[in-house]
Amino acid sequence: MIKKENLDKTSSWPFVEAKKMLRERKSFIEKKEKIILQTGYGPSGLPHIGTFGEVARTSMMVNALRHLTDLPTEIITFSDDMDGLRKVPENVPQKKLLEKNLHKPLTQVPDPFGKFDSFGEHNNEMLKNFLDSFDFNYNFKSSTSLYKSGFFNSALQTILENYDGIMNIILPTLGKERQKTYCPFLPICPQTGHVLEIPVKKVVKEKSIIIFDNQGKDLETSILDGNCKLQWKVDWAMRWYALDIDFEMYGKDLIESAILSTKIIKLIGKTNPSGFAYELFLDEKGEKISKSKGNGITIDQWLEYASPESLSLYMYQNPKRAKKLYKEIVPKAVDEYLDFIEKAKTQDDLQLLMNPVWHVHNSEVPKEDMIMSFSMLLNLVETSNADKKELLWKFVKKYKTNISEKDYPIFDKLVGYAIKYFNDVIKSQKKYKKPNNIEKKALEALVKTLDTCNDKMTPEDIQTLIYSTGKENGYSESLRDWFKLIYEVVFGDENGPRMGFFISFFGVKETKDLILNKIK
Repeated sequence: MIKKENLDKTSSWPFVEAKKMLRERKSFIEKKEKIILQTGYGPSGLPHIGTFGEVARTSMMVNALRHLTDLPTEIITFSDDMDGLRKVPENVPQKKLLEKNLHKPLTQVPDPFGKFDSFGEHNNEMLKNFLDSFDFNYNFKSSTSLYKSGFFNSALQTILENYDGIMNIILPTLGKERQKTYCPFLPICPQTGHVLEIPVKKVVKEKSIIIFDNQGKDLETSILDGNCKLQWKVDWAMRWYALDIDFEMYGKDLIESAILSTKIIKLIGKTNPSGFAYELFLDEKGEKISKSKGNGITIDQWLEYASPESLSLYMYQNPKRAKKLYKEIVPKAVDEYLDFIEKAKTQDDLQLLMNPVWHVHNSEVPKEDMIMSFSMLLNLVETSNADKKELLWKFVKKYKTNISEKDYPIFDKLVGYAIKYFNDVIKSQKKYKKPNNIEKKALEALVKTLDTCNDKMTPEDIQTLIYSTGKENGYSESLRDWFKLIYEVVFGDENGPRMGFFISFFGVKETKDLILNKIK
């Protein structure tokens, strides 16, 4: 049990945001005796890494709240599945089928995969399976279901009663042409089933109806029971109002929307939830990652190369700072994850609260000892030519006896990830240096030094001898260049593992053979 004074002192962001939310929403939370957090999902495409990030971070908030209050918490994952299909997404079959159903609510568009009643339902199920695979605890809500069931009716009536005030909030933010046609309500056309953006002729509040101008013809429709849906910013505010949301995080690109939605919910009689605007992910070139561009790394790719926990760690770190997200950052993220697990073993309660893995693992940090870093393991894949887990494990056990796969589940998975990552990402990028005569002589001197070593020596002692060899062979002024030479010749990279540790693990004879093979 974490002591209260440590909970008060910690500056980890889940606790900071949880405390802020408890202060801002104190009277509302105490009244309903529950805390409700929301994440949003646009089901026009499949779940992606941003979806994972939002739910993972919100779950970290919930973990912090468990230590701060005894009140129950709930994460609502809300699907905007009543939105009209605006364009045909990439990577789906039967594109012509979707083209015929553009502008219809996603739950009225046929499923191109042929598995469910609609495209919206298909993507909702993908979302739920996706979240379930990470053991997230959430309550799924469908926009279509809540609109059509009448759940939102009372809130929609409140929106209609405050129609003029809402228009006064929204219209100044729009261009002149858009102002002429804007209405918070979007009717569903009874003939085509399309979600229509058309101007209003008359609002009849007492009857809950709006008369629209549908290309010169009157379209009279009720705003209730799913006959209309709301425009995005108004819909967001209505959702906060109807579901009594206490907290929601969102991307930096939605800050302006959040400001307007806040004004709207205050106008209709409630207080906005606590908010948290996170920065967006960038690709290798520093451009915003998007599903349509296909830049950056997908969640499927990350999970081929590393664990969900390492991805959660990346989501935890600096959420208000833009970060690059591409394949080459995976090893660093994994090694940081392993390092934080090691640090946790000697940390006190306050230090633990600042350790990301405490939040990643919902306060239950793994106790497993880390055999070696992921970067080191990648070097081992290369030098051992192992292409299967069994072979790499055999090699590991050769130099570290009395260990078994079942006792090291994290490392066991790491072995498989390393083989996959090396072959897919690193192998093609390797650029091995061909040493000149002077460099070759220095490396031959290193081999002679290793003749004096054995596998029982400590990594520190071997490292010291490598230093001395460099100093004696032209690198006394720049030992950095000495190790760079070794790395470029042996590993095909400017950087590499600490050589003393590598040799101790890989074997003296094996390292000599490796160097000789590279310089012959």
